[in-house]
Amino acid sequence: MSDKNNTVKKVDVAIIGAGSAGMRAYREVIKFTDSVLLIEGGDYGTTCARVGCMPSKLLIAAAEAAHFGKHTAPFGVSYNEPKIDGPAVMKRVRDERDRFVGFVVDDVEEWPAEHRIKGYAKFISDHLIEIDDGTQVEADRIIIATGSRPNIIPPLRDFGKRLIINDDIFNWETLPKSVAVFGAGVIGLELGQALHRLGVRVTLFGRDNLVGPLTDPQVIEKATEIFTDEFDFYPHAEVVRRTLLDDGVEIEHIHDGQTKIEQFEYVLAATGRIPNIDKIGLENTSLSLDAKGLPSFNLYTGRIEGSHIFIAGDANNQFPLLHEASDEGQIAGYNAANYPNIRSFKKSSPIGVVFSDPQIMMVGQSYRDLVDSGADFATGELNWKSQGRARVMLINNGLLRVYGERNTGRFLGAEMIGPRAEHLAHLLAWAHQSNLTVSEMLERPFYHPVVEEGVRTALRTLNHALQMGEMPLARCLDCGAGA
Repeated sequence: MSDKNNTVKKVDVAIIGAGSAGMRAYREVIKFTDSVLLIEGGDYGTTCARVGCMPSKLLIAAAEAAHFGKHTAPFGVSYNEPKIDGPAVMKRVRDERDRFVGFVVDDVEEWPAEHRIKGYAKFISDHLIEIDDGTQVEADRIIIATGSRPNIIPPLRDFGKRLIINDDIFNWETLPKSVAVFGAGVIGLELGQALHRLGVRVTLFGRDNLVGPLTDPQVIEKATEIFTDEFDFYPHAEVVRRTLLDDGVEIEHIHDGQTKIEQFEYVLAATGRIPNIDKIGLENTSLSLDAKGLPSFNLYTGRIEGSHIFIAGDANNQFPLLHEASDEGQIAGYNAANYPNIRSFKKSSPIGVVFSDPQIMMVGQSYRDLVDSGADFATGELNWKSQGRARVMLINNGLLRVYGERNTGRFLGAEMIGPRAEHLAHLLAWAHQSNLTVSEMLERPFYHPVVEEGVRTALRTLNHALQMGEMPLARCLDCGAGA
């Protein structure tokens, strides 16, 4: 026991982490018991508000404003070359970021003081947690909601003080002249393209020819074409030398057999995230851990191995998305509060969006999931090039692919790069969660002229590929009645 503080607090439920999952868990737990303690080692504010969703969208919004001003000539409208004021761009990012964070901080600090404690927590045993000030917490049930952090792969450490993560970008006072981005996932694509559009020289280095979370080869091919046309993007980079300079870095890489040597001010590590569970003492519990130190848990209850310990949010290494973290926090909170009475909760249909331009979306089962599971499915698609409303707005670039189950006609999922993907994703996710067939989706109304008509076109090609037979007229009251 630490000699700093011999205090022992006894509670029904202890929650480790006050991010999106932990906050939602707390709100659920206090519906059933007032004996709860929320433990947070860092600053209140959530990953989303402080270094994730919101500040990145602020940077992207500035980038979109700059980009639009340069591409209006085809409409017959011309602007002077946009002037990008780096300090002003970053001031708005910081100011609005701080505003979002402030809302979260205010919310937490309104909760009873006896329900909160600051400090880093570590398991001493299955029911006993020690805070780094020596305070010990004895909890009947425990929720792990410790979030995640950037994963910096060892080769990138060669860049030393010039290596940054997304957290660092949102504290910049101004924009740099050049940045090399490693990782073509969600963070790398969004921030890399945004910085490029704000006048920063950007090179994006990817691996294995992947683009964001996409798995459909045809959509990946289209996305690769779009992004490589706009800025320096190497989907499978062969980097042979990484050198730290006094005022930046030098990177030597090979592309199409040709060696290129480039210098940058900074290197952004966008190589994924890892759960914050390696320093909380899980090895001191009776839980069994896999090779990565992760416990086995039930996705529908949040419960670890039938124990009194639950896990939610990025800490479980499943779906690093705010809405998933919030839902999982609610599930874990409900079950921890009502333990040993455990309920299983239905998961929402998978939905993911990348706020690049064009945007990327994935809904339901991915192409890879369907292939790996041996599903009997057909595909339909739309190339956005000739879609009416998209062409009117000159955003007619991309590819939508939709998947349906043979024999049943059930809609299974979709992958897309293209216009208004963040909105189309919701339309398709709702259809997927409602277990609609492709024919039933085609019976729903589509206004004209809208981008959503492109979804209808893709669904029509899918319905034909499913060979479900001729569709009845949607509003025919006596079709098939033998009249």
